[in-house]
Amino acid sequence: MTPTPQPARPPEWSGDLQTCPIRQVLDRIGDRWSLLLLLTLKDGPQRFNALGRAVPDISRRMLSGTLKTLEADGLIWRSVEATTPPAVTYGLTARGLSLIAALRPLVDWAAAHTPAILAGRRRAG
Repeated sequence: MTPTPQPARPPEWSGDLQTCPIRQVLDRIGDRWSLLLLLTLKDGPQRFNALGRAVPDISRRMLSGTLKTLEADGLIWRSVEATTPPAVTYGLTARGLSLIAALRPLVDWAAAHTPAILAGRRRAG
Protein backbone atom coordinates (compact mmCIF):
# COMPACT_ATOMS: atom_id res chain seq x y z
CA MET A 1 0.00 0.00 0.00
CA THR A 2 1.42 3.41 -1.03
CA PRO A 3 1.24 6.10 1.64
CA THR A 4 -0.92 9.12 0.81
CA PRO A 5 1.28 12.12 0.02
CA GLN A 6 0.96 14.88 2.59
CA PRO A 7 0.54 18.48 1.47
CA ALA A 8 3.65 20.61 1.80
CA ARG A 9 3.73 22.40 5.13
CA PRO A 10 4.58 26.07 5.13
CA PRO A 11 7.87 26.89 6.80
CA GLU A 12 7.65 27.58 10.49
CA TRP A 13 7.93 31.24 11.43
CA SER A 14 11.24 31.99 13.11
CA GLY A 15 9.93 34.98 15.08
CA ASP A 16 11.80 37.46 12.87
CA LEU A 17 9.30 40.16 11.87
CA GLN A 18 11.19 40.87 8.65
CA THR A 19 10.58 37.34 7.37
CA CYS A 20 7.12 36.83 8.88
CA PRO A 21 4.91 35.31 6.14
CA ILE A 22 1.83 37.31 7.13
CA ARG A 23 3.81 40.54 7.05
CA GLN A 24 4.82 39.90 3.46
CA VAL A 25 1.18 39.45 2.44
CA LEU A 26 -0.14 42.31 4.56
CA ASP A 27 2.48 44.65 3.13
CA ARG A 28 1.10 43.86 -0.31
CA ILE A 29 -2.65 43.90 0.29
CA GLY A 30 -2.44 46.57 2.97
CA ASP A 31 -1.19 49.28 0.66
CA ARG A 32 -3.63 51.82 -0.65
CA TRP A 33 -4.38 50.30 -4.06
CA SER A 34 -3.52 46.59 -4.35
CA LEU A 35 -6.63 45.17 -2.71
CA LEU A 36 -8.91 47.49 -4.67
CA LEU A 37 -7.29 46.42 -7.93
CA LEU A 38 -7.44 42.72 -7.01
CA LEU A 39 -11.12 43.02 -6.12
CA THR A 40 -11.75 44.86 -9.39
CA LEU A 41 -10.12 41.99 -11.31
CA LYS A 42 -12.13 39.29 -9.51
CA ASP A 43 -14.92 39.54 -12.08
CA GLY A 44 -12.58 39.04 -15.03
CA PRO A 45 -9.70 40.53 -16.99
CA GLN A 46 -9.60 44.28 -17.48
CA ARG A 47 -7.68 46.69 -19.65
CA PHE A 48 -5.40 49.30 -18.06
CA ASN A 49 -7.75 52.24 -18.65
CA ALA A 50 -10.76 50.29 -17.36
CA LEU A 51 -8.88 49.63 -14.12
CA GLY A 52 -8.10 53.34 -13.87
CA ARG A 53 -11.79 54.15 -14.27
CA ALA A 54 -12.79 51.52 -11.71
CA VAL A 55 -10.45 53.11 -9.13
CA PRO A 56 -10.85 56.76 -10.17
CA ASP A 57 -8.62 58.35 -7.52
CA ILE A 58 -5.52 56.33 -8.49
CA SER A 59 -2.97 58.12 -10.65
CA ARG A 60 -1.75 56.45 -13.85
CA ARG A 61 1.73 56.23 -12.29
CA MET A 62 0.45 54.48 -9.14
CA LEU A 63 -1.78 52.22 -11.22
CA SER A 64 1.16 51.17 -13.37
CA GLY A 65 3.48 50.66 -10.39
CA THR A 66 0.93 48.70 -8.37
CA LEU A 67 0.10 46.46 -11.32
CA LYS A 68 3.82 45.75 -11.86
CA THR A 69 4.21 44.78 -8.21
CA LEU A 70 1.12 42.55 -8.25
CA GLU A 71 2.45 40.88 -11.39
CA ALA A 72 5.88 40.36 -9.81
CA ASP A 73 4.18 38.73 -6.81
CA GLY A 74 2.36 36.36 -9.16
CA LEU A 75 -1.09 37.65 -8.21
CA ILE A 76 -1.99 38.97 -11.65
CA TRP A 77 -0.98 38.29 -15.24
CA ARG A 78 -0.41 40.84 -17.99
CA SER A 79 -1.04 40.39 -21.70
CA VAL A 80 0.09 42.84 -24.38
CA GLU A 81 -1.49 42.74 -27.83
CA ALA A 82 0.62 44.06 -30.70
CA THR A 83 -1.74 46.82 -31.74
CA THR A 84 -1.24 50.56 -32.09
CA PRO A 85 -1.37 51.61 -29.33
CA PRO A 86 -0.64 48.33 -27.52
CA ALA A 87 -3.67 46.84 -25.77
CA VAL A 88 -2.65 45.73 -22.27
CA THR A 89 -4.97 43.45 -20.32
CA TYR A 90 -4.63 42.28 -16.71
CA GLY A 91 -6.27 39.37 -14.89
CA LEU A 92 -5.96 37.30 -11.74
CA THR A 93 -3.67 34.29 -11.65
CA ALA A 94 -4.59 31.16 -9.72
CA ARG A 95 -2.62 32.60 -6.78
CA GLY A 96 -4.56 35.86 -7.04
CA LEU A 97 -7.86 33.99 -7.14
CA SER A 98 -6.86 32.01 -4.05
CA LEU A 99 -6.05 35.28 -2.27
CA ILE A 100 -9.46 36.69 -3.20
CA ALA A 101 -11.09 33.54 -1.80
CA ALA A 102 -9.12 33.95 1.43
CA LEU A 103 -10.08 37.64 1.66
CA ARG A 104 -13.80 37.03 1.06
CA PRO A 105 -14.60 36.81 4.81
CA LEU A 106 -12.76 40.11 5.40
CA VAL A 107 -14.65 41.80 2.56
CA ASP A 108 -17.95 40.48 3.94
CA TRP A 109 -17.03 41.63 7.45
CA ALA A 110 -16.15 45.11 6.15
CA ALA A 111 -19.45 45.37 4.28
CA ALA A 112 -21.40 44.36 7.39
CA HIS A 113 -19.54 46.60 9.85
CA THR A 114 -18.57 49.71 7.89
CA PRO A 115 -21.80 51.61 8.66
CA ALA A 116 -21.27 51.16 12.41
CA ILE A 117 -17.58 52.06 12.14
CA LEU A 118 -18.38 55.24 10.20
CA ALA A 119 -21.11 56.17 12.71
CA GLY A 120 -18.60 55.70 15.54
CA ARG A 121 -16.09 57.93 13.77
CA ARG A 122 -18.72 60.65 13.34
CA ARG A 123 -19.59 60.46 17.05
CA ALA A 124 -15.91 60.61 18.05
CA GLY A 125 -14.88 63.36 15.72
